[in-house]
Amino acid sequence: MSDAPESTAVTEPSAREQWAAALVERLDAQGFTVEFDTVHITVEPSAWVGTIVAAIEELPLFSWLSAIDWSKEVAIGEEVENPDELVERFDVLCRLSSVETDDGAIFVSSIPKDDPVIGSLTPHIGGAEWHERETHEMFGIMFEGNTNLTPLYLPDDFVGHPLLKSYRLLARDVKPWPGEVDVEDMPAADAEPGEGGESG
Repeated sequence: MSDAPESTAVTEPSAREQWAAALVERLDAQGFTVEFDTVHITVEPSAWVGTIVAAIEELPLFSWLSAIDWSKEVAIGEEVENPDELVERFDVLCRLSSVETDDGAIFVSSIPKDDPVIGSLTPHIGGAEWHERETHEMFGIMFEGNTNLTPLYLPDDFVGHPLLKSYRLLARDVKPWPGEVDVEDMPAADAEPGEGGESG
């Protein structure tokens, strides 16, 4: 056992973290995280449009907009690991990036599930309209200012929002999750052609 004092060295922030911290300060956003070299910037819902518009000056390439349903009630798939610790909400996400460097960020804003409303980016980013329509169709989130939240994929009389974790797919009433997969054994290594597999 060594009597040497434990190291108290402080890890220097990476270049990506330094860039993100400076961007958050310029945008007056809530904060940021960097995981797997991907920057997530947290934005208040009331500042969503203003923050994105300000960020476009530095990150003019709009890639996509979507949402995540953080829900304790899961009709399909894995149950929530710690449901008592989960704050139910929608996270709305928008990816912007530079056209000159590899800088980019995913902007994230959390909105309540009982009032899923956030400002629309369409007056400032024309390409955001389809993404907001899809997010509205699949999650039920309203985008104030987007006057064309009409369905992209589903019939006009479709009821519900299929990407909600509480939405039960009709197909799962026929074949319960995760469904049964028919898997055939691999042929033996010394099998002759036509044995243990499809014949040619």
